[in-house]
Amino acid sequence: MTKKEELNFNKNEDVNKLLVSDLNRKLEEVYLGGGKKRIEKHHSKGKLTARERITYLLDEKTDSIEIGAFVGDGMYKEYGGCPSGGVVGVIGYVSGKQCIVVANDATVKAGAWFPITGKKNLRFQEIAMENKLPIIYLVDSAGVFLPLQDEIFPDKEHFGRIFRNNAIMSSMGITQIAAIMGSCVAGGAYLPIMSDESLIVDKTGSIFLAGSYLVKAAIGESIDNETLGGATTHCEISGVTDYKCKDDHDCLDRIKRMISKIGESNKAGFNRTKAEKPKLDEKELYGILPETREKPYNMKDIINRLVDNSEFDEYKEGYGKTIVCGTARIDGWAVGIVANQREVVKSKKGEMQFGGVIYSDSADKSARFIMNCNQKKIPLVFLQDVSGFMVGSRSEHGGIIKDGAKMVSAMANSVVPKFTIIIGNSYGAGNYAMCGKAYDPKLIVAWPSARLAVMSGTAAAKVLLQIEVASLKRKGEEISKEKEEEMYNNIKDKYDEQISPYYAASRLWTDAIIDPLDTRKWISMGIEAANHAPIEKPYNVGIIQT
Repeated sequence: MTKKEELNFNKNEDVNKLLVSDLNRKLEEVYLGGGKKRIEKHHSKGKLTARERITYLLDEKTDSIEIGAFVGDGMYKEYGGCPSGGVVGVIGYVSGKQCIVVANDATVKAGAWFPITGKKNLRFQEIAMENKLPIIYLVDSAGVFLPLQDEIFPDKEHFGRIFRNNAIMSSMGITQIAAIMGSCVAGGAYLPIMSDESLIVDKTGSIFLAGSYLVKAAIGESIDNETLGGATTHCEISGVTDYKCKDDHDCLDRIKRMISKIGESNKAGFNRTKAEKPKLDEKELYGILPETREKPYNMKDIINRLVDNSEFDEYKEGYGKTIVCGTARIDGWAVGIVANQREVVKSKKGEMQFGGVIYSDSADKSARFIMNCNQKKIPLVFLQDVSGFMVGSRSEHGGIIKDGAKMVSAMANSVVPKFTIIIGNSYGAGNYAMCGKAYDPKLIVAWPSARLAVMSGTAAAKVLLQIEVASLKRKGEEISKEKEEEMYNNIKDKYDEQISPYYAASRLWTDAIIDPLDTRKWISMGIEAANHAPIEKPYNVGIIQT
């Protein structure tokens, strides 16, 4: 490494480590939920918090991944915010079995459901259904957040979809266990009772369609909540719940025993051998990824620090060089990797190809590789750092739209599991072709360096500024150079906020923002989850124009 290369490496490393440090700081804030005072109040009732319940339930010294930690970040400020969407969910191991665990955070607005809470819960159920994973609900919720009821109650992907999914999952044979560990009211009462088995904690758990105040207002009956819908009522009188537990720990211990007795299911049969660490130092990822999104780098340097033994068998190495394709192993699992190449390269014809842009030849190569992986039942990993498809007359005349459609068709119809890691840029149609959220990746995560939008902030600001200036001039207004610069900066600042990985994560466009060093864990646990669901659909891409 030359002195200049070493200097660049060190600058990159500093920037990326600061991004990860900022990520960890933000996560520490999120983990406090509604704040220390509300946590103390929660403890005073003899209850564990949502995160404490999950930690106790999961097997010690095993990996877990949290879905949607930043959901709700920066949203609902007028209501005091909604950290993690008021619900915590992880994929982890309970009694040795991979499960999804979902816990309402009652320190956040008493666990009330905001619109984003509903979206997040549906995501957990989607993961459970796609991967046939058992799902455990730890219920402690005041129900729908009434000031926003019109945004969560009536539509197809709103609150009611949760209970529809309960019924569908039961018919699919997916185990659902629900523990009522606090309030469970109104429509929310159906979730635990539509699960396969339900537990309730004595004195702290309660479940009813209407609480004592509403009962008094509706029919004039005076009754306390414990008598109306506590553990004794539902375990000894109504028969609504199956198990009465003395406290949170007793409840969680019983769930562990229940999960330990579940039988094995058929597997998809994805290939796995003994896991090996990359030969090249994973921590060098920080120094390889450039400090800014515009600078080039060699994506193979990233790949070789993610895959077992740093062994990568590249497909069509000399063709379509702005996308790198090839097979490797990650934590022992065989994978097919499709990654944007950020280096400026030469095509076979001697033409310059710009890094991060998809050309006709790279789209054609990717489509063929994706089809090969489906043929061989190899899961796909997409490493995104893409600016979009190449534009201009040469590309249009060469059929870039047709070749791009071929790639999208091959990817969209894939029957093998897909996993998407947004490393850098994720712009425009490039996001779609590289398996963006709309194309059902099993998991989609971003590094702190990620940017997600139709186009970059600079490009968007230039386009929007031209439109705004033209509009003002038509109205007869004179725009000074200073005014134009001010307008540009205002537009760019707003756009830059929206392309932040945190903006995307808060809206669940991605499942998480992760430290690059956790990438292997996320992919490995994701494939393990997908392996629980045998592939039943044949691979068919339909009509592709050649």
